[in-house]
Amino acid sequence: METGQSVILAILLATVAMFLWGRWRHDMVAVGALLACVVAGLVEPAEAFAGLGHPAVVTVACVLVLSRALQASGAVDALTRKVLPAEAGPTASIAALTLLAAVLSGFMNNVGALALLMPVAMQLAARLELPPGKVLMPLAFASILGGTTTLIGTPPNLIVSGFRGDVEGMGGFGMFDFTWVGLPLMIAGVLFIALLGWRLVPRREHAGAAGFDTGAYLTEVRVPEDAKADGMRLAEIETELEAADAQIVGLVRNEVRMTAPSGGRLVRAGDILVIEADVEALAKVLSGLGLELEEAEREEDEDDEPAKERADDPGDETDAAQDEGDEPRERSDDVVLMELVVRPESALAGRSAADLQLRSSHGLNLLAVSRDGASSRSRLRTLKMRPGDVLLMQGGSAALTDFASEYGCVPLAERELRIPDRRRAITAAAIMLVAVAVAALGWLPAAVSFAGGVLASMALRTVQPAQVYHAVDWPVVVLLAALLPVAGAMQATGTADLVARALLDTLARGDAVIGLIVILVTTMVLTDLMNNAATAAVMAPIGLGAALQLGVNPDTFLMAVAIGASCAFLTPIGHQNNTLVLGPGGFRFGDYWRMGLPTDLIVIAVAVPALLFFWPLNG
Repeated sequence: METGQSVILAILLATVAMFLWGRWRHDMVAVGALLACVVAGLVEPAEAFAGLGHPAVVTVACVLVLSRALQASGAVDALTRKVLPAEAGPTASIAALTLLAAVLSGFMNNVGALALLMPVAMQLAARLELPPGKVLMPLAFASILGGTTTLIGTPPNLIVSGFRGDVEGMGGFGMFDFTWVGLPLMIAGVLFIALLGWRLVPRREHAGAAGFDTGAYLTEVRVPEDAKADGMRLAEIETELEAADAQIVGLVRNEVRMTAPSGGRLVRAGDILVIEADVEALAKVLSGLGLELEEAEREEDEDDEPAKERADDPGDETDAAQDEGDEPRERSDDVVLMELVVRPESALAGRSAADLQLRSSHGLNLLAVSRDGASSRSRLRTLKMRPGDVLLMQGGSAALTDFASEYGCVPLAERELRIPDRRRAITAAAIMLVAVAVAALGWLPAAVSFAGGVLASMALRTVQPAQVYHAVDWPVVVLLAALLPVAGAMQATGTADLVARALLDTLARGDAVIGLIVILVTTMVLTDLMNNAATAAVMAPIGLGAALQLGVNPDTFLMAVAIGASCAFLTPIGHQNNTLVLGPGGFRFGDYWRMGLPTDLIVIAVAVPALLFFWPLNG
């Protein structure tokens, strides 16, 4: 083994170990691997960041923007209402939903397709009286399968195509080259999921917003004359409440309710505080601050003549001036509870409510967090959020919707109905279809075609120019850009051939069909343990090396890598879509294999014959 091969192999092993450790984000690990290759002299410094301009990376970013245009225009919502049956039973309903998800995932980012359909799945589960997970996991798996059908359906396809294009004498794959294997795979997978698979999903109950078990009560307490709380600021009261693990979620003054009042506001006698506390802590709260429970008669009067909801009291100029960091907020007459799921790429990951200043900056309350199906409300303000967490939040519906959009969350419970703008929906769909057609017909490279689609979307306002950069999943873009040069270094140093030879000599023993199965299964196992895009970048040169060692068609093995890297069904960490349904479905780490293992076996049983037929080894 040469020095360069030893070094790149050590970097590769360290990278995989870091991916599996999961302490660092995938894009950070990828950049670290790239810089290590530069320092070791395996990648030229001038070429270190050439991946940012790679056609595969540009195409991924552009497809994400066009997906946002389809979502914002309401085109997918309109399609959903027309396609999904209103009165069908579980099998037919799940079949229709999963098929729609699979088809959408072929032409837009599959994470975006899942995010669009998750609220529909929750409503469907409620109508069918099924646990949400029985619908959510099939939806996630179907969206993954649908991504295998086209070049733009999933990042692994673009990575494998880009790697092929970088090999001398070979070009990238076409738009529908993946369809020959991906389509039968998708059909077989959706049939299995709809007929049998959803029945294998563990029955995990997940409480909705109406019954979200926070372990606490929302209680109204009045501040009497001469109470200790009289004259204190809300922040001072909350400091005392923390010891009882309670929090203030609202304040009523002169029949006007303030949602998420600022901590700088002075509390006066006669104010009503809305406190979240469990039964045991409530007595401590009342006695410690001299507060009194509101009478039942008072609550009934308020039910008959509800207090006006708003975020601030404009008449209280003195307090308003003292509210540090308090910005004017719009009046909100529709304060609601909403469940939001933290997406894998969400800006909330690793941050707490205190970090975000939810009250002063957004006028929102975080009431509870469900993690891996178990609710948590201990020290909510300092709890670091994770991908897959379900947040129960309170505030104005418009503020909640804006917050979900800004921070990359998926609303689960009651969501505002997006009434499609017919003109914008048709325009967004037409732009996507034209971009796909131009790339498929070979008139322009895919990156150029989809970049033109983004420009048209901005010009025709199907996506607001200010939202274009928010639509791009930058961690994925950085990960792809960093790992493509690393994959090139593996190929250039001969390390890929070395690893491929070891696999083939040990397991395949020179048999090309067994070698193909080995590459497919190895890629599927690896993608269950680390990011699918990273798996594709690592395995693409190994797959090519295996084909060259066996003297067979390299496209057969590259297609096997693309399929294997996409099909992560055994763990919640292998694919973003699996992570996205973890919290809402109430799943545990070990729940995925029950439907995932049979799905993996179906992938192998369908993909291998399809690969051998459509991409013959002697082709």
